[in-house]
Amino acid sequence: MPAPVDASAISKKRKSSKNGGAPSSKRRAVAEPDFTETLSTIQDLENQIAESRKHYNNIATLISMLNVEPSAKHPELAVAVSLCRVFTRLIAAGNLTETSRAAENEKIVVAWLKERCLEYQRALMAIMRQADSASQITALTLGMRLVKERTTHLPGADNNVWSSGLFKDIFEAVVEAPAGEDLRSEFVSKFVKEYEDVRYHTFGQISEYAAVKRSSNVLETLIAILSACDEVPAADHEFENFYTQVDTKNKRMASVNSHKKRAQEAWLAILRNNLSQSQRKSLLRIMVHNIEPWFNRPELLMDFLTDSYNVGGATSLLALSGLFYLIQEKNLDYPQFYQKLYSLLDTDLLHSKHRSRFFRLLNTFLSSTHLPAALVASFIKRLSRLALNAPPSAIVVIVPFIYNFFKSHPTCTFMMHRAIRDKQLAANLEAQGMDDPFDPSETDPTRTNAIESSIWEIETLQSHYHPNVAAIARIISEQFTKQAYNLEDFLDHTYQGMIHAELGSEERPMRKTPVVEYQIPKRIFTDRLLEEDGGLDSGAGSFMRGLWDF
Repeated sequence: MPAPVDASAISKKRKSSKNGGAPSSKRRAVAEPDFTETLSTIQDLENQIAESRKHYNNIATLISMLNVEPSAKHPELAVAVSLCRVFTRLIAAGNLTETSRAAENEKIVVAWLKERCLEYQRALMAIMRQADSASQITALTLGMRLVKERTTHLPGADNNVWSSGLFKDIFEAVVEAPAGEDLRSEFVSKFVKEYEDVRYHTFGQISEYAAVKRSSNVLETLIAILSACDEVPAADHEFENFYTQVDTKNKRMASVNSHKKRAQEAWLAILRNNLSQSQRKSLLRIMVHNIEPWFNRPELLMDFLTDSYNVGGATSLLALSGLFYLIQEKNLDYPQFYQKLYSLLDTDLLHSKHRSRFFRLLNTFLSSTHLPAALVASFIKRLSRLALNAPPSAIVVIVPFIYNFFKSHPTCTFMMHRAIRDKQLAANLEAQGMDDPFDPSETDPTRTNAIESSIWEIETLQSHYHPNVAAIARIISEQFTKQAYNLEDFLDHTYQGMIHAELGSEERPMRKTPVVEYQIPKRIFTDRLLEEDGGLDSGAGSFMRGLWDF
């Protein structure tokens, strides 16, 4: 039976729970008046500064209340906002401007205010580097507010603030903040992409900052900031959205060429830095669409692209599009382009995740009908040879690719069928065969003798284990009635996709049930096998017969 309930114990528990909850409510009750009292104190100090110059010492008091020494992890943001209002009013009133006719004591006051302002700015930078995300974003907003006030009200301070002053400190704090992902996102979305003058000066800061060798993490941040600026102004673009009051006589700020030149210098500084292999690949992926449009002189990318093209492997594949753009549009002289392109056709290519990208580019590079037949034949033969060990998803791309080559370069069709008119030679070849004249070790595609060879590899694939591969390989042996195949129908095939297509019974129902055995046996172990010497004994044999009989 359950024990009787003690009412006094319950009342004691309730009292203890009430007593336990009292401190938290007390703490909240005490904390709220303390916070309100602190806000009131901050407001009083700020109002006194605005009322009279004799209360300027309150600025030093507020800075001491900011709580950034020795660490800025838990700053008093209310104090930071108050100080921003204080310095904004002082800058707008001209109290931080020193005139030549001012008295000596006036100059001392201005110098003291400037020193306090610098001290406040350093505190904001410390918050951006060390504090939590919300505090970092608040400090960024306050710092950019000071940039706006300085460029507006301090004569001659425009260039200094942007190039070597407060904005430079803000930029470096944003880039170098250890846990500043939210801070950098806020800086890019709310300032760099929003305002054209901020973006212009950010480009300048990146070019100066990246002129020195930087760590991989810092370069990753710089690349992310630049990559976000993907809207290149058109030639007739009108610059209107500025964060600060821009002088109408400043032609550089209103010039498309000037903005593109700044971006070009920023990108070049990054491309010349200590890029890792992954960073180089990521830049090559966005080269044509995000980087080259910013360049007034795209030929400046030649060194980076040719160096990447010579690396080999996936890096070379990614460099192809940018390099071909320079060859085609800017008349870049690269005489070994096709020789290097031919060297990229190796066994790793057909297993690479960039395979589809490469075949799209290769189709563009070899589309000209003015290319030598010996060159095109080398690519056909090399692809045919690689198809022997390629996965099925790659073979279904190679065969239509070769078909299109034969249609656009009819001279190469001798590789499919070459009639031998000498009967004696034909008889010898029929009896003894011949060696393939193709030289797979030759690096120059014009000297491989591929035009004298054949594509026997594709005929071999007509007996491939995969029915789709065997079926598509037979198009080489049939009449070329189709003008050309659309490669996009084949480029994105995968081995998994081909399996799912075969196993999808709803989409492709079986016409008849496949026969697994020609003659179905009644039993697995026959009597003769069980009675042979060394076989199973009679007891085991009878047991097995009973077990396996159908």
